[in-house]
Amino acid sequence: MVGPVVQRELVTSGGAAEAVAAPAASPAPLSPSTIADKLHHILIVGGGAGGLVLATRLGHTLGRKKKARITLIDVNLTHIWKPLLHEIAVGTLDSHKDDVIYLGHAKGHSFRFQQGRMDGLDRTHRLVYLAPILDAAGKQVIQRRTMYYDTLVVSVGGICNDFGTPGVQEHCMFLDNHTQADQVQRHLLNACLRAQLQEGRLQEGQLGVAIVGAGATGVELAAELHKATRRLVAYGLDRIDPERDVKISLIEAAPRVLPALPERLSTATTRELQRLGVQILAGEQVVEVNEAEIRTKSGLSIPAELKVWSAGVKTHDFLRDLDGLETNRLGQLVVDDTLKVTRDDNIFAMGDCASCQLAGMERPLLPRAQVAYQEAQSLAKSLTRRLQGEPPVKFVHKDYGSLISLSYSSVGNLMGNLLGTVMIEGTMARLAYLSLYKKHQLAVHGFLWVTLASLISLLRLRTEPRLKLH
Repeated sequence: MVGPVVQRELVTSGGAAEAVAAPAASPAPLSPSTIADKLHHILIVGGGAGGLVLATRLGHTLGRKKKARITLIDVNLTHIWKPLLHEIAVGTLDSHKDDVIYLGHAKGHSFRFQQGRMDGLDRTHRLVYLAPILDAAGKQVIQRRTMYYDTLVVSVGGICNDFGTPGVQEHCMFLDNHTQADQVQRHLLNACLRAQLQEGRLQEGQLGVAIVGAGATGVELAAELHKATRRLVAYGLDRIDPERDVKISLIEAAPRVLPALPERLSTATTRELQRLGVQILAGEQVVEVNEAEIRTKSGLSIPAELKVWSAGVKTHDFLRDLDGLETNRLGQLVVDDTLKVTRDDNIFAMGDCASCQLAGMERPLLPRAQVAYQEAQSLAKSLTRRLQGEPPVKFVHKDYGSLISLSYSSVGNLMGNLLGTVMIEGTMARLAYLSLYKKHQLAVHGFLWVTLASLISLLRLRTEPRLKLH
């Protein structure tokens, strides 16, 4: 192959300059970083249940073989499986023992990680805008920047929807990420320590807990709180009588708990919560929250020291005006049956931030971890095919049922081709619930890591407190 030629000026004896062709010098060998920059760049924004699985899978199939450059962006430096947040919030799970450090995980699985929070998009130039990263004191750590993509996957998840209710932002805590869950845990522990060491009797509502929203998160948090407060007393907080002092209220605007799940599952969950002494206030719409209490439309007043808002899910505000992409009334990006957005062939979306309504379904898929996991598996195939010039595969959702952890027990319904829908409770349901997390870990870490980590967890049970006490 003949190399390129370059033009250079040659000064003749007569002083006139003429252009002549000269062979170019042999190009210097490309460095690994230069080669990577020339690869097709797949940018994944959001390292949740779907985003981290997708980045890991593509890292193995494309990044490791130098077929594409994979970059994962998340505002946090660590990942925790979101269905575990209720356990972190009460201290029965230490997030720092089960989280995934993005930078280390990326190095071991052949993709790159960048900390950042997406807040804009330029589709014409294929640029994602990332907001500045600030520390706890408000000082800028990472400046505003942009990142180029060839293929973009938006997987930023969802956050709690306060519906504009007065006082919620000022007086309620949330469970959208593990930082907020840690804050709930510290608030609960401090309230119990204060009650143990104060002079005089406890005031009404001093250790009251009010949870707004009886979806899966609210229900599981209520049950886990029952177990955690009794363990706290066992560690020497003997002035607290959990049965008398710790009143847990679960407030839901719908007529029953778990309104999005089958009624049979809701009935079993209600029965178990009542056995634990949780006050269920169904059909009650919250209209105001202040420092001392929560007020409902019917006139109820629920005093509480700890107020947690877990009602409703919405997307991040920046998605509503993302350079002309189609969104629904909840702000979710509308995608087709391949998970591609409707107005750009280079952008895909999945998880809670995507509205995916498949053929034959009356409504879009619910924001659930199992949906995000399945979408990640499907997108891994589609993006590999995209590099080969082939069309993406159509996403096929399989509903494996719903499982709810109720601390000491679990309830759920499993769905399969052989037995149809089967209602399970007790130990079997608890084991099935735990297997969901193991499945997520297998997708992220592999069999050997999960086996060793499980053995280490068993050893910790014998040497460490069952409750986080710091």
